Amino acid sequence: MSGPTVVLVHGGFVDGSGWRGVYDRLRSQGRRVAVVQNPTVSLEGDVAATRQVLDGIEGPVVLVGHSYGGVVVTEAGSDPRVAGLVYIAAFAPDKGESVNTLIADPPPGAPVPPILPPRDGYLLLDREKFHASFAGDLPADEAAFMADSQVPWGIGALGGTVTEPAWRSKPSWYLVAGDDRMIPPPAQRAMAERAGATVREVPGSHSVYVSQPEAVADLIHTAVEALS
Repeated sequence: MSGPTVVLVHGGFVDGSGWRGVYDRLRSQGRRVAVVQNPTVSLEGDVAATRQVLDGIEGPVVLVGHSYGGVVVTEAGSDPRVAGLVYIAAFAPDKGESVNTLIADPPPGAPVPPILPPRDGYLLLDREKFHASFAGDLPADEAAFMADSQVPWGIGALGGTVTEPAWRSKPSWYLVAGDDRMIPPPAQRAMAERAGATVREVPGSHSVYVSQPEAVADLIHTAVEALS
């Protein structure tokens, strides 16, 4: 099957293995797929890791970001090889914005992510609250594994600001997770609208890319088809 290669970019507290269900579905459709393993220490480092993957791909690319991965694809997406962007319950910052600025003024009544105080410049989620906040629609044992295998998220990554948001010049798609307790759904809808994205919404937690890989792969498929 022809069309752009799909490059999947994970967010904070997790690694690229969470994309397995999406990866398998895209591959079964004949798509070319690559997965970035972000260090999640700094935005600059994660953009560099993404562009290193792009360097190994011939032809156009669709960048897909989950959560903080949306910041990474917004910055890395200015690369001329990137044809479009897909956001999965993700931050979609504008110029000069970072995760820190986007979470500074949450909607009234929005749940507060259970982020523990920083240690040595890194953040983790409270293990006991991980299931309810990050992965509410996953089985308890799977959520427990994700909680116990967290990747420390660097404070520098949270503060990394976008210079030229790729969504201002390239088409984008956005999947809103309607039951998200990490990035409030109203904030997701507002960012998607600002980016001029084609929006689809499903009931799902922040880990919608793990719990509903078919819905995520379907939106990515729509993007690839539109850009082919």
